[in-house]
Amino acid sequence: MKIKKYAAIDIGSNAIRLLINNIITIKGEEPQFKKSSLVRVPIRLGADTFVKGKISSENRKRMIDALNAFKLLMKIHKVEKYRACATSAMREASNGIETIKEIYKETGVQIDLIDGKTEAAIIFSTDLREFIKENASYLYVDVGGGSTEFTVFSNGKIINSKSFKMGTVRLLNKMDNKKELWKEMEKWIVKNTKNLKRLSLIGSGGNINKIFKMSGKAPGKSLSYIYLNAHYKFLKQLSYQERITELGLNPDRADVIIPASKIYLNAMKWSCATKIYVPKIGLSDGIIKTLYKKR
Repeated sequence: MKIKKYAAIDIGSNAIRLLINNIITIKGEEPQFKKSSLVRVPIRLGADTFVKGKISSENRKRMIDALNAFKLLMKIHKVEKYRACATSAMREASNGIETIKEIYKETGVQIDLIDGKTEAAIIFSTDLREFIKENASYLYVDVGGGSTEFTVFSNGKIINSKSFKMGTVRLLNKMDNKKELWKEMEKWIVKNTKNLKRLSLIGSGGNINKIFKMSGKAPGKSLSYIYLNAHYKFLKQLSYQERITELGLNPDRADVIIPASKIYLNAMKWSCATKIYVPKIGLSDGIIKTLYKKR
């Protein structure tokens, strides 16, 4: 038996994450990926980019501090390989490239800017393949702070995928084209799912993971549209403060969980799906899987 440690740094619009995995290999068996550590820092880059168009000097300093801390954690854990990826907030910031260069100079961490399709492809390299049944159809929905990725699967194959600039942090801030984007998303989902029978959603992202955890359901079980809709209405009735004090949500989760729920609910409605599965997979998991495959 051999054990290696790989890590992934996911620089999103709502938070920055460091995931460290133990990769256990035994001759003749499939490798096992076990989470060793997960650190999440709520640096909301999207609040900078989607409102002001650039990343503030304060958040640039916070990112440098966070990535220096991540480097120390990886050193302590004896991580062999890692990769850092940034998504929409860094990609769309007018000073995104400048920020990446500054971070590299101060920390030695090289950040890769990835687009929506690349992000979806990385996530697909996770255990998602094992979860999908060949005789069924799925709409995979990954809701982030700056964008939402949709992928349609049927008979074990990818039918189509698309990334929309519709995310939780964007929705919290003013978006002049919100109505047009909702209509565009609806049109795309209806067009790509209307001929698929027995379609279910697969939800990815911190918000749907939290909703699933709050439901008390066993891993592998699904949430119904009725449950998700009722939970959405329940969350809306509570104030931001009550979501933190009574439900125990983190401050940076208590606001974005409502727009995230709205995106999942609309995706279910437009695709006529009655249930959503939440296998708890994400970009960080995919980064580590792709690193291992390219070793």
